[in-house]
Amino acid sequence: MVAVKGRKSSSKNPPILSHEFVIQNHADIVSCVAMVFVIGLMVQVTSPWAYTFIAIHHNVTNTTEDPTAVIKYATGWKDACAVFFYFLITIIMHAVLQEYIFDKISKRLHLSKVKLSKFNESSQLIVFYTLSALWAIDIIIRENIVLNIWQLWEDYPAPMSASLKLFFISQLSYWLHCYPELYFQRIKKEDIMQRVVHATFGLFFTFAAYFLNFQQFGLILLTLHYVGDALLHTARLVHFVSQKENRTRLSFLVANATYTLMRIATITFTCIVFGVSILTKENLKFEYATGNFSAPVVQITVLSTILLFQAYLLYIFIRKQVKRSGETTSLVVKTKPKQKSKKREGKKSALSEDDDLPEVDQATKKNLRNRPSAKAK
Repeated sequence: MVAVKGRKSSSKNPPILSHEFVIQNHADIVSCVAMVFVIGLMVQVTSPWAYTFIAIHHNVTNTTEDPTAVIKYATGWKDACAVFFYFLITIIMHAVLQEYIFDKISKRLHLSKVKLSKFNESSQLIVFYTLSALWAIDIIIRENIVLNIWQLWEDYPAPMSASLKLFFISQLSYWLHCYPELYFQRIKKEDIMQRVVHATFGLFFTFAAYFLNFQQFGLILLTLHYVGDALLHTARLVHFVSQKENRTRLSFLVANATYTLMRIATITFTCIVFGVSILTKENLKFEYATGNFSAPVVQITVLSTILLFQAYLLYIFIRKQVKRSGETTSLVVKTKPKQKSKKREGKKSALSEDDDLPEVDQATKKNLRNRPSAKAK
């Protein structure tokens, strides 16, 4: 009898508190930590402590004089506690989406390692960008921010509604959760820097808009940014999934046009808001206690930073488009190389086919190729 060697079983549990154990069970571990705060609400002694992390605070509305008044909020130190709790919730949601949706889809697509990493990144970002953009548009419509655009500089600093405050807390939580996800998702070393820079930019601009009380202005800019980026990552997924070249070209054409339009709209809107604010508003001053950061130095710094960042994004985007168009042109103009022996040709084609296969399929195909042929009887 010939023994058939099967693959190693993956059911073996790794040692407790080892790297593999933490990575495999990080969602359960974080869920247990989050449950500590939820259970703390049920106990009278720990209820005030747990409430600090779960609820939103710093109410500035006097409900004793007008019980029907809409509750408004300001920024404060307790927001850090809320960000930490929703940071845990974001990690759990990331793991749930990855395990029960994206992993099952990617297994059917049989993507290579490089494409699999890009697929997972784009899938997670599409969910975040889409939900955030829809949430932001809902806030803009309900609070009539666009119709009352002059309130951005006339009523500054304006208190936030509960929905707007929770929106920014969730945004900060998401960008913070991107750092531990580098470890949980086993991101390659060559991709870590790019993702760290992306998360840092998102965290920096979101925190600046929240801390400097430019929440409504930042809400509009984030909406424009998320719509453009969501379409770009959608086009990337279409490229991975669809086998039709025309569909891929159309998706990238729409995504590239929208992305460029969003960058131009962001620059125009920023110049209008800060330009009108600096020219028309008289009491431009800096008062940290009241949250007033409308001093000309602050506004000019914010304006310059946003314009430089948008110009940088346009530069990177245009450079990638020029590079891709150059590669496409070179493939069309390139002459066919001289035909080599069929043996070498067969080896090269086999290797090129293997490069596009997942690691498991590559190993299987290599073993079949190297298996010695049966001897003639």
